[in-house]
Order: sequence, then C-alpha cells, then structure tokens
Amino acid sequence: MNESHQNRPVLVAGGSGFVGRRLVAALVEQGADVRVMTRQPDQQRGPGSAVFGDVSKPDSLPAALEGSGAAYYLVHSLDAEDFEKSDARAAAAFSAAAAAAGVTQIIYLGGLGDDRDDLSAHLRSRREVEGLLGADGVPVTVLRAGIIVGHEGISWEITRQLVEHLPAMVAPRWVSTRTQPIAVDDVVRYLVGVLGNPEAIGRVFEIGGPDVLEYREMLQRVAAIQNRPLPIVPVPLLTPGLSSLWLALVTDVDTRTGRNLIDSMANEVVVRDGSITDVVPFELTGYDDAVRHALEERKGLR
Repeated sequence: MNESHQNRPVLVAGGSGFVGRRLVAALVEQGADVRVMTRQPDQQRGPGSAVFGDVSKPDSLPAALEGSGAAYYLVHSLDAEDFEKSDARAAAAFSAAAAAAGVTQIIYLGGLGDDRDDLSAHLRSRREVEGLLGADGVPVTVLRAGIIVGHEGISWEITRQLVEHLPAMVAPRWVSTRTQPIAVDDVVRYLVGVLGNPEAIGRVFEIGGPDVLEYREMLQRVAAIQNRPLPIVPVPLLTPGLSSLWLALVTDVDTRTGRNLIDSMANEVVVRDGSITDVVPFELTGYDDAVRHALEERKGLR
C-alpha cells in the first residue's frame, strides 16, 4: 500500500461480506483509513467507518465514494433471479461514481476461467463487470480467483457440508473438473498488496493456491482431514438443474446461488498466468492447511 492511499480513505464495497470483512481488518491494521460501504451502516461491527451505499441505488454512491483514493469492489448478485443484468447495472453505476469522485484505482475480485472456453453465465458476468468498472476511465486492478477456502465462504460451505452430510456421494461430471483453490487469507494478502502498487494498476491477475485439484480430490481431502470416508460415484446424466436441487437437499446454500455456482463447475478454473507472484510475492497456503484453518475458525479456535 503506497503513501498516497494512506492519506486518502479507501472504500470497500462489500466490506461486510466473507472476503470484505477480512480485508477491512487487514487494511486497518496497516494504518489505512477504511470506509465500509453497506446498506445497513448502523449494523456494521468491527474495524473501519461504516458509510451508507447501495450499488443498486446509484444516487447513494457519490457520498460513499467522496474523497476516496481507491475503492474495492467485492459485490455480486448471485442470489438474484437476473444476476447478470443486476451486476452489470451496479458495476456501471459504480464506475461512473468512482470517476466523478476522483478515485485513482478500483480493485475487483473476479473469477478464474479461460476466455476461450464456453464460460458459465456466472463467469461471463464476472468478465463483463471487469470491463464496466473501467468504462469511465478509472484504472482497474482485477484479481481472478477460483474457489476461496475459508469459514462462511459459499463455495467452501458447499464442500464442507457435502462432506459432513453424506456417507457417500453420487456426483455429476463436474467432480472431475480441475480447479485451483486458494485460502481466503492469501486472497486478502493479494488484495492488500495491489493497493496503490504501480506494478498492479490497470492489470488483470490470476490468483490460486499451490494445489491444482479435481473437485473430487478436494472433497476427499476434506473427508480425510475429518476422518470421514467419502466414496464418490460419478453419474454423467446428473444435470446442473438436478445437481442444484440435490445440493439444496443436503446443504443450506441458497438454491439459486448454488445453481449459478454449479453451472461454473463445468469450467476448468486454474491459473494460466502467474505474474501476480512477481508483484505480490509470499508463500502460499496449501489446500489441506487452508481447510484446517477454515474448520478451526468455524469451531472458534482461530
């Protein structure tokens, strides 16, 4: 984090969410003046100053962004019926308000996936948001991630609850898809590291942990850590629609959100360009350790 950003507030849109609240704490620890943009500022707990703002209400954004040197955009609408249009409108409004406020950097947490593939609606939307956030001239730094492992993360909750609730698993073809999960603490380190970093301004980075795994391997490694056997039998005819209904039966993840995430599981999400490690170098957390940390945090041990 460079000195210019230390002298101006940093806005975190989505600062009360899974990644956002960890990011806010890390930024405050480094001495940043952090504004947490939320629809319910009176309910905001923890570090940072709560300010009212709602990306679905463009008129609320100028006041929230006023005076900010940089802004994080950690917002999505996966639980909305028409999330693609909702996310596009929100990103366009945020871009315009950020430019008018004189913001010099927007940092966005997007999704991994090869643009040459037939990307899911979720991943296509993430790409569209990347472009819309920079449409009014504010330089955007994008960090594209796959599954983020940490307590209360949606993708992690799906993994944990499947392992804990099923003695065996009849699974669709996506269990053979490769992914590159990353610990939430490592995501936060990258997000902090690109703030005000001249090598990161206006660039797109791919971030992932040190392990490339099939979803099947991820599930079985969680089961092994918890000393639970988990036989997995792939069933090719189990469609995304049936998968999401099945998911709703065995987890408490919102059905619409689960469906949108399951659609993305057909896409291989691995890091093809590791240039972020030159810009923000540190030792990454392995998948098994990330899982143990998430389980410990859930039990209140961290």
